[in-house]
Amino acid sequence: MAHAQQSPAPNGATGVLVLADGTIVWGRGFGAEGEAVGEICFNTAMTGYQEVMTDPSYASQIVTFTFPHIGNVGANYEDLEADNPWALGCIVRQDVSAPSNFRAIQGFDAWMKANGRIGLSGVDTRALTRRIREKGAPNGVIAHNAKGEFDLDALLEKARAWPGLEGMDLAKEVSCAQMFRWSGGRWTLGRGYGEHEEDASRPHVVAIDYGSKRNIFRNLADAGARVTVLPATATYDEVMAHRPDGIFLSNGPGDPAATGEYAVPVIRQLLETRKPLFGICLGHQLLGLAVGAKTAKMHQGHRGANHPVKRLEDGRVEITSMNHGFAVEAESLPDNARPTHISLFDGSLAGLELTDRPAFSVQYHPEASPGPQDSTYLFEKFVDQLQK
Repeated sequence: MAHAQQSPAPNGATGVLVLADGTIVWGRGFGAEGEAVGEICFNTAMTGYQEVMTDPSYASQIVTFTFPHIGNVGANYEDLEADNPWALGCIVRQDVSAPSNFRAIQGFDAWMKANGRIGLSGVDTRALTRRIREKGAPNGVIAHNAKGEFDLDALLEKARAWPGLEGMDLAKEVSCAQMFRWSGGRWTLGRGYGEHEEDASRPHVVAIDYGSKRNIFRNLADAGARVTVLPATATYDEVMAHRPDGIFLSNGPGDPAATGEYAVPVIRQLLETRKPLFGICLGHQLLGLAVGAKTAKMHQGHRGANHPVKRLEDGRVEITSMNHGFAVEAESLPDNARPTHISLFDGSLAGLELTDRPAFSVQYHPEASPGPQDSTYLFEKFVDQLQK
């Protein structure tokens, strides 16, 4: 890594990452040409790069993959967690090779290009990850130009001008535009995605979409629920008009305090109904804010598919999928909220439940995609509460 004033483009460089502190990282561009500005984070998952890139929680972020062989299984139409990729781009160690997987429909390079996303390969991702760990997640610009022509000063100015995720509400940008019903189930080899017929006897969940991954809805359906999805800005009256048996608060991007300006008053009203409520990731943070806890920006965040979480009630350790840059501060929890899970990496709060009503949440992603399925029991726990 070097700094702008000392860094002519090396031979063969068709891509560059410019950080707000002036650091320049050269590489080989792939995917779409152009430039994008956002927060640079890293993800330690060894599989599931398509699910990562399409996770709405990565809006306004550029993902550094620590696993070197990204793109080797190609891309398909099934491993999508949203209609479009929300991550702005990705940074990888090895060049993207031709796909080697029977499910591949196209190469990852072609998929990135078709979706307007910028890739940068040939980067020492270990050094970049260490830099993020030591100094925190920086703002930066990723750029790809086939001729290797870059205005570094302009890119640096753009990186420095970007305000960062703190204070930014992104849920409105990634949320669905209108109500819809969900009936699909989880994917299995040889069968694809399951499908559930409309059945009025199944308990009804209204899910508020702050940027949800599709696999959350699939798990709710497989656990026995009917699912209706509403936009992030849904009001209390709009939620209750669907006569829910329970409410789900989804994951999503941005600063929970910013999204909470309109979401928290609604959640507080929903809690007063004493209907079961379940939150994941941003939904967990919003539930925390709704009961009076505080959230804070993390130094580097948690992003990967190998994060150990301890369940406090019995000491069981779950290996989980995580993707968050903000967290609920455990010491700020009110008397009617108690921790249920903690991260074994840094001791941060990974789950909470209320003691005076049926509401609980987790900071991690029990739906996986990608990641282990140790925590899918939480969907069954929630649906059991609806049936009772």
